[in-house]
Amino acid sequence: MTSRSSPRLLLDAMLGKLSTYLRMCGYDAAYALDRGVEDDDAVLALARQEGRTLLTRDAALATRAGDALLLESKDVTDQLRELRAAGCTLSLDDPSRCSACNGDLERVESGETPEHTPGVDEQRVWRCRNCGQHFWKGSHWESVEETLSEL
Repeated sequence: MTSRSSPRLLLDAMLGKLSTYLRMCGYDAAYALDRGVEDDDAVLALARQEGRTLLTRDAALATRAGDALLLESKDVTDQLRELRAAGCTLSLDDPSRCSACNGDLERVESGETPEHTPGVDEQRVWRCRNCGQHFWKGSHWESVEETLSEL
């Protein structure tokens, strides 16, 4: 399963931190709690309605889903190892998904960035089309890159 050709994912309430990593790797990774969904039946309905593969730590829920990947680890780094072992490509390229809301990112041109972001002449900046948050390859990006390189 690679980020560019993989199925769309739905992560249940136990996997919020993992959703950020997957989004940074380019996966369309919806998080159930971002959608206000926590009940198992509602999670299953959402996954089916949107054609998403469910990622969960709940064995019974994974069995009910059919199209699911069961993760056993509580630690996000160990979860990433499990995903890599299952065939997921976990690497960083240019940002394409919002790590906050899972929206699509677009490149920001000069003069379109808030003061707290680096200037686009210094570094490339992207903006989420949904929530408007800005992203660039800063210290958080480097931290995630280091985590992925150690898997």
